[in-house]
Amino acid sequence: MAEQSMILARAHYRELKDARYDLAILPWGATEPHNYHLPYGTDIIESERIAEESVRIAVGKGARCIALPSVPFGVNTTQLDIPLTINMNPSTQMAVLEDVASSLEGHGIPKLAILNSHGGNDFKQMIRELQTRHRIFLCSVNWWKTVDLNEFFKEPGDHAGEMETSVMMHLAPDLVLPLSVAGPGKDRKPKIKGFREGWAWTPRPWTKVTSDTGAGNPAEATAEKGKRYLAAVTEKLGAFFAELTSVDLNDLYGEEF
Repeated sequence: MAEQSMILARAHYRELKDARYDLAILPWGATEPHNYHLPYGTDIIESERIAEESVRIAVGKGARCIALPSVPFGVNTTQLDIPLTINMNPSTQMAVLEDVASSLEGHGIPKLAILNSHGGNDFKQMIRELQTRHRIFLCSVNWWKTVDLNEFFKEPGDHAGEMETSVMMHLAPDLVLPLSVAGPGKDRKPKIKGFREGWAWTPRPWTKVTSDTGAGNPAEATAEKGKRYLAAVTEKLGAFFAELTSVDLNDLYGEEF
């Protein structure tokens, strides 16, 4: 399969008019600040590039899949007091996802995987609802949860920290400012124990949590760490996408009881 026909945004009609795919991958990012040293499009760049490399790996394993263009806006309801953060409400995401799913379903593509790159996005309940209305199979994966971060980073961080800075140093070094301009990425923890321990949840008002929009110290980040980490991430995702394309959905849960 030619590279152009693995990546929809770069493909031409002459390559696609007779193509058949078993799986489409939809990268989904966000537009928001990432400390002082990473660009607003960090989540977009990550989702798109990781999707493309993962698809190449899956195709190399014999899969018929294609990476769609990245959705650039995510749920940022608690960051709207930060200049030029763009919010897409969950209800809007639901409508966008349904339109994409409906389009693919009409083209005979049986499976759609969302590759999520933003912690504020949560597609579980959307998929639960949409799955009752559509034949297309839907699933989502958060790429930063695919492998153990602690195997690659001293202090991974939650947002624009060592992990994400390393990733961007590898993917888009020209867009990463010198770490000397980065803030320390200190984030305040909730006073209530349940929120600190994670078994209770509420959205974080971002400017009350961090002064530089970061959550995690980027000081130990390197491009080499990002390269090694992303190699593990994309290999695991590529294998997952290849397996997903080949599985019979009627037999997704294996043998009978």
